[in-house]
Amino acid sequence: MRRSGVLMAITSLPGKYGIGCFSKEAYRFADDLKEAGQSLWQLLPLGPTSYGDSPYQSFSTFAGNPYFIDPETLVEKKWLTRKECEAYDWGDDPVSVDYAKIYYSRFKLLRKAYRRSKIAADKDFKKFVKANAFWLPDYALFMALKDAHGGKSWETWEDPLRFREKEAMEKAAEKHAADIEFYEFLQYEFFREWRELKKYANKKGIEIVGDIPIYVAFDSADAWANPELFEFDEELHPIAVAGCPPDAFAADGQLWGNPLYRWDVHKKSGYDWWMKRLDNCFRLYDVVRIDHFRGFDSFYRIPYPAENARKGKWVKGPGYDFFRTMKKKLGERQVIAEDLGFLTPSVLKLVARTGYPGMKILQFAFDPREESDYLPHNYGKNSVAYTGTHDNDTTLSWYHEIVARDRRFAADYLNIPKLAKEKDIPWYFIRAAYASVSDTAIIPMQDILSLPHEARMNLPSTIGGNWQWRMKEGAFSSALKKKMKKYAGLYGRIPSA
Repeated sequence: MRRSGVLMAITSLPGKYGIGCFSKEAYRFADDLKEAGQSLWQLLPLGPTSYGDSPYQSFSTFAGNPYFIDPETLVEKKWLTRKECEAYDWGDDPVSVDYAKIYYSRFKLLRKAYRRSKIAADKDFKKFVKANAFWLPDYALFMALKDAHGGKSWETWEDPLRFREKEAMEKAAEKHAADIEFYEFLQYEFFREWRELKKYANKKGIEIVGDIPIYVAFDSADAWANPELFEFDEELHPIAVAGCPPDAFAADGQLWGNPLYRWDVHKKSGYDWWMKRLDNCFRLYDVVRIDHFRGFDSFYRIPYPAENARKGKWVKGPGYDFFRTMKKKLGERQVIAEDLGFLTPSVLKLVARTGYPGMKILQFAFDPREESDYLPHNYGKNSVAYTGTHDNDTTLSWYHEIVARDRRFAADYLNIPKLAKEKDIPWYFIRAAYASVSDTAIIPMQDILSLPHEARMNLPSTIGGNWQWRMKEGAFSSALKKKMKKYAGLYGRIPSA
C-alpha cells in the first residue's frame, strides 16, 4: 500500500498559548492532512521534556507532556477562565516557542485547574490511575520529589530516597500526596485529550506515527524506579553511558549520556519492562518509529565519566531475540526502523529479518563520488522516503549550504533549473520522494512550506535554540494542500475510499 504523510511536532502547531497543544489547531491540522490527500501524521516523542527541551530526553518514557493539555478545554470544563489563561506571558513570537516562559507559566495555570477539578472524586480518573499502576505512581512521586528538591536530579537526593527505602518512600508519598495527585491529574487529562484527538484523526483516515527513543534519560522516573535494568554501580551512578563514535560530522563523537541497559537482566524477564513500554506506545500510536534501531544489534558503550565519546567501544545488543519476543507478546505491529548512520552487515541483516521498513533520507544522497543507497533509484519498496528528519536542516537551507559539486549533482538528478524559484526548490525533493518506489513517503512540514534555516528543528549535540519552530497561522494554505494532493494522486499515494 502506497501512502504519504507529514512530519509535524505537536509543539510546532500554531495557537494562542505559546506552544502547540491538543487544541482546535491540532484538529484543523488533521483536517488539512485529509484535504491534502495524506494518510500519516508523524510526531516527535510526546513525553514531558527536561533540561534542553528535547523530546528525546524525558522525565518518563510512559508519561505525556503537560504542555500539550489545551487551556481552552480546561476553560470549557470551567476549571479555568479565559481571562486567567490570557493573563500569563506565553512569549511574543508566533513562530518560536519560548520554553522558559512556558515553564514558568504553564504549571501555575495547570495547578489552578487541578484545584478546581476535584478530580479525586472522578470515577474515570480512579480507573486511569489503577490501569496505569505499573508506572504512574513512580512517575508522580518522582516529579513531586523533584519539585521538593528544587528540580535537582534524583542522584543528588538523600540516600533513603535515592535508594527507594520503604519507610522513606511511604513518608514521601504521605507528605507529598497533593503534589502526587496533581501529577496524576495532568497525566489523566493529557491521555484523555490525546485519545480524543487521535480518534478524530483516525476517523479522517489519518494514522499517527509515534516516535520512541531507544534510551531513557538518566534523570527520569524510569531510571530511578528501575535501577536494576541499567548499568549502574552500587551507588547508583552510571558505569557507562550511550553515544556515538567520532565521525566526519563530530570529531569527538556524540556523548548522549543516557544510561545503558543491562540486556541480560531484560532478557531474563522476557523483556517485561520493554514490552510494557512498547505496548504503551502502540496504545498511543498506529505506527511506531524506533529511534536508533541499530542499538538493538550493537550499541556504543562509553565508560563513565567521560569528556567526549572517543573512548567508547561497540558492544553486542539483544539482536533478533528482542523482536521475536515482541512479536510473540504484542503481535505484528506497524514499525519504522530508524536505521540511519553507519550500518554494518549485521545491522542490515537485523532490519531485514524483522521485516520493518527502514528510512531513506534524500539529503544524504547527493555525493557524486560514490553510489548512495539514499538515491531514489536504489530504494526498495519496504522503506520510508523522507526529504529530511527533525535532525536535518530544512531542505531549502541545506541545498544552498552544500558544496557546489553536490548541489550540481542534486540539480542534475532532480532536474532543478538554475533559475528555480526559492519556494520551488524543496518541491523537487518532495516530488522525488513521492515518485520513489518506497511504500511510504513522509515530508517535514518545514519543507512543504519551503522554509529557510530559521525553521530547523534540531542541531544534534547542541543545547539551546532547538525544538522551537512553530508554523505560522494559515501557512498551510489551500494552494499547498492542492499541490500535495496532486502529487500524492499522481504517484498513487492517496488511499482508496
